[in-house]
Amino acid sequence: MKLGIIGKVDESSFKKASELGLDFLEFCINVGNEPAKVFADISKIKQWMKIYNVSVQSIGRWGSDRLDTEGNYVPEEFENCKKLINVASEVGCPVFVCGCNYVQKLSYMDNLNRATEWFASIIEYARPRGVKVAVYNCRWNNYIVDERTWKIVLGQLPELGIKYDPSHCLVAGGNYLVEMRDWAERFYHFHVKGSLVIGGKLFDNPPAGMDQTDWGSIMAILYAKKYEGGLSIEPHSAVWTGELGDKGVEFTVAYMKRLLFR
Repeated sequence: MKLGIIGKVDESSFKKASELGLDFLEFCINVGNEPAKVFADISKIKQWMKIYNVSVQSIGRWGSDRLDTEGNYVPEEFENCKKLINVASEVGCPVFVCGCNYVQKLSYMDNLNRATEWFASIIEYARPRGVKVAVYNCRWNNYIVDERTWKIVLGQLPELGIKYDPSHCLVAGGNYLVEMRDWAERFYHFHVKGSLVIGGKLFDNPPAGMDQTDWGSIMAILYAKKYEGGLSIEPHSAVWTGELGDKGVEFTVAYMKRLLFR
């Protein structure tokens, strides 16, 4: 397993990852951000990768509508995903991450069929470019997030993987250890994000290792399932920012490295 962090597409992110002794960066080019700019920076990304010996492990896009109100592909979004897959292919990034929104006008089963078709199209584009596709388990404009939907969509698409983040399951009231036990073979990428839920509500996302997530058991399952992908640290707190946020990242890096066997 490799340890990395979500960062911006700039040299400072590569430099910081190198200083922390991390293996990779993850880029999240979410809704509202233009993928074409990232494509224009490919030569710079390759240069930074070489200078700092830091790879790119995952490129993803969260939050956008993949389907319109009738359940048809949104052409611009399909092109955005293709651009990011092209970037991933060019820089040797193995995983592209995306989701699929629910269309209120369609039935539940029609939604699942359209989501399956969407991911199949993305996989068809990514496959010859050496990039795998994973669906994120975050609920941000995406509903392919748990066993009920995975059984149907992933059941029809053996090449589709999961970008897993235990915090989403925890906050939703689920059991992330059960989900990992049953689905870790399909994990292509993994987020390391702390969560603290009090009285059934999310209190904060403190640094991983300083939260209530059972990271020891998580790592034991990943080792048992022979997971060999990335563990990507995701700072995600309004409290842990600035200097405190930097210290939190340093804490998580040291904490996770103790759980990794190199």
